[in-house]
Amino acid sequence: MSARAYLDWNATAPLRPEARAAMAAAMEIAGNPSSVHAEGRAAKMALERAREDVAAVAGCKAEEVVFTSGATEAAGVLAQFAEVTVEPTAHDCLVAHAKGEGGLLAMGLANSETGVLADVPARDGLPAGLLLDVVQAVGRVPFAFGWSGADFAILSAHKLGGPKGAGALLVRGGADMATLRAGGGQEKGRRSGTENLIGLMGFAAAAKAAGRDLERGEWERVRELRDRLEARLLDAAPESLIAGTDRARLPNTTCIVSPGWKGETQVMQMDLAGFAVSAGSACSSGKVRASRVLRAMGFDERAAGSAIRISLGTGTTEDEVMRFADVWAAHHARFRARAA
Repeated sequence: MSARAYLDWNATAPLRPEARAAMAAAMEIAGNPSSVHAEGRAAKMALERAREDVAAVAGCKAEEVVFTSGATEAAGVLAQFAEVTVEPTAHDCLVAHAKGEGGLLAMGLANSETGVLADVPARDGLPAGLLLDVVQAVGRVPFAFGWSGADFAILSAHKLGGPKGAGALLVRGGADMATLRAGGGQEKGRRSGTENLIGLMGFAAAAKAAGRDLERGEWERVRELRDRLEARLLDAAPESLIAGTDRARLPNTTCIVSPGWKGETQVMQMDLAGFAVSAGSACSSGKVRASRVLRAMGFDERAAGSAIRISLGTGTTEDEVMRFADVWAAHHARFRARAA
C-alpha cells in the first residue's frame, strides 16, 4: 500500500526540520525575555534574533515586526479601522468596509482557494491605510513589505513550515494601531503577554528556510509539478476547469471545478485513497458549502460546490502528484459513468 500523500499545503505546511530543531533549542532557554538577569537577557537575545530573521524574509525592518499568536490575532488591528464584514471580489481578495473616511482597505495578496494573486492598488484614492494578508504569499513568491505600499501586513508561521500558534503583524514605522492585548507591555506595548519563545524561534527558522527555498528556485520546480498535474487532470476530465488560469497565481495551487461532482465527495474519496486535499471552502461548522470566491469569479452555484483544492509544497514529489492524478481520474470516470 502506498504511503499517504499530503497535498494540502495551503491549509498548513508540514513542520520543517529547521523549525523543529530551533524549537528544541528554545526549550533549553530558561529565562523570560522580560527578565533582566542573564537568563532573561539570553531569552531576549534569542527573541530579537527571531524578529530579525522574520523581518529579513518579510522585507521589513525588525522594529516593524509585532509577534502574535497567528494571523488571526494579527488581523485584530482591523477593528479600529473597519467593519468586520467582508466580501469576496471577482479578483479573489477580501475587502473590509472602512468605518467612514480614513478607514483601512484590507485585502489578501494571494487567495488560498485558487492561488490567484491580487493587484495591490496604488496609494492614490485609497483610504487612510492598507492591510495585506500575505500568509499564503510570503516564502512562495517575491514579497517585501518595504515596497508593498502597505501600512500593515499579517503572516502566520504554520504556512511557512513553522509551528501553529505563532505569527506576526507588520506595522510600517509610525502607523497608528490599537493595542492588540493589554497587560505587561511586551512587544512595545502593542501585544502584551510573555512571548512564545519556542514557537517564535520555530517561526524564524521556518522563515529563513522558506527564504532559501525561494532564492534557490524550489517553487519553480513546484510550479512545473503543478502544471503537469493540471494537464493530467484536464486530459482525464476535459469538461472540468481550473480556476484562475487567466491570472497570475501562486506556483503551488490548483483549484479544479468538476460540475456536478461535489467537492466534499471528492475530498472524502481522495482521503480514503490516501491523499489529503481540501474542498473549495468550508464554514465554521465543518460543512462544505459552495465557494463564495468561485461564485464571485462567475461560477454558478453548482460549479462552485464542485471544486477541490490541491496545494503542493517543496516536499511534494512527482510520484505523489502523478499517483493522485491517476486515482482522481479513475474516480472521475466512475462519477461520469454513474451520471450518464
